[in-house]
Amino acid sequence: MPVTKTAKRAQRSSKRKENINKKLVTKLEVLLRVAQKSKKEKDIIAAVSTIDRTAKKHIIHKNKAARMKSSLSRLLPRKPRVKKSLPQKTKNSKKK
Repeated sequence: MPVTKTAKRAQRSSKRKENINKKLVTKLEVLLRVAQKSKKEKDIIAAVSTIDRTAKKHIIHKNKAARMKSSLSRLLPRKPRVKKSLPQKTKNSKKK
């Protein structure tokens, strides 16, 4: 049991933060499940934004967030690569 006023305030504050963090983690888990099942781009984007938000608030570690985003991005179909054409080189004439 907290003894001082500040300890009681800190306990209330930590309880509030704990509830908020649990809600975010639960939302993240649900969005991950939905994104992995549907494999739709909009679901994956929603999951990635929630991953970023939770990592920003230090609820999950940034490396874990990167791993999660990487695994989600593998679910998206690959876009064909567009080859960039290089400009043709011209022969330089030597100055005399």
